[in-house]
Amino acid sequence: MVGYLAIFFFAQSPFREVPYAVKLETIMEHDDGKFLWYHPRAASFPNPDGNSPRVLMTLQKHLRTSDHYSGLFTMERAAPGGEWSPPAERPELAWRSVGEVDVAVADVTPGWHPQTKKLLAIGAEVRYSRAGKQLEDVPRSNQTAYAVYDPAKRTWSGWKRLEMPPGSEFNFARSACSQWLVRPDGKLLLPFYFGPSQTERFRATVVEASFDGETIKHLRQGTEFRLEVVRGLAEPSIAEHRGRWFLTVRNDLAGYVSSSADGLAFAPLRKWTFDDGKDLGSYNTQQHWLSRPDGLFLIYTRRGANNDHIIRHRAPLFIAQVDPEKFRVVRRTERILIPERGGEFGNFGAGPIDENESWVTVGEGVWSDSDRKRGARGALYVARILWNAPAAKGGP
Repeated sequence: MVGYLAIFFFAQSPFREVPYAVKLETIMEHDDGKFLWYHPRAASFPNPDGNSPRVLMTLQKHLRTSDHYSGLFTMERAAPGGEWSPPAERPELAWRSVGEVDVAVADVTPGWHPQTKKLLAIGAEVRYSRAGKQLEDVPRSNQTAYAVYDPAKRTWSGWKRLEMPPGSEFNFARSACSQWLVRPDGKLLLPFYFGPSQTERFRATVVEASFDGETIKHLRQGTEFRLEVVRGLAEPSIAEHRGRWFLTVRNDLAGYVSSSADGLAFAPLRKWTFDDGKDLGSYNTQQHWLSRPDGLFLIYTRRGANNDHIIRHRAPLFIAQVDPEKFRVVRRTERILIPERGGEFGNFGAGPIDENESWVTVGEGVWSDSDRKRGARGALYVARILWNAPAAKGGP
């Protein structure tokens, strides 16, 4: 199932609107009442045999208990248009059982590290009871974990923990559901949300870390953000655009944005708004970035789209261009990227595939017969943003 959406913009001010087209693909559909495919996120990497690059997608089974996820699965295809391999469970990345506790890594984001020619998968180490409840039963129960994929050998390491500095403030410390970056010198910029426990308000920061091809090490961290509203701050994502760094952060009542000249020292947070000053309406879920030399884009969900029937208004998925000087979403550029049909899109990924194409990936949540009656089928979507594609009429 493929759809096309053509979008053209014409410059009306020093802010330049960027043209693009969208090709929406449905990779598969799954709704058996036992699990849904969730958290699909993709990264491209050079093919060791010199043929066309490949894309690897990480994904997990949502086991239909709140935030209860399986071990990690992967899919691959030739970039950008090959056939997908079926989801394959990776034994090295599966659950680890310790007594009556299952230890898994969820909320994973993969990315290529060109300096070491390795692919990193970074997410949250979580302890589950056998009933699927997240536990905080031992010190530092909720931490950040990573695994390393070597394309030359086609092998994964097991999960490793990213060790944080001592102190109770890092008892909960996750770089999870977060877009992260690689600096030109190979260092990583990893957005974190953290705190003494999962019952206290979370803070957010960006950690600079080293990676030698095997081990990630914490080096230093930047501005510490606090927001004394509901649960605080969570699931930050970072992007670089024209020599500046931009951070978007989740809160239960609104999304927030900040910028930095070095990726670590950030300005105070601002609430996301449209360029007319009105609230963006995105709340209690992730926002992610797409960055191009000629434009910066935000992917998000929001209220006010005839979507009150969707939990937390988590569908449809929107794309809009950001004015990087004013930290606002330019309303006239907003388009529906993936339409809603009853299911929610709260846990998605976004990133570049090559210089001509970026992807947004999401699994469709199906939680009731009402969702199904509206058309939800547990789809796994890839929205391919084609920056240099010819026009095509119609919508996805």
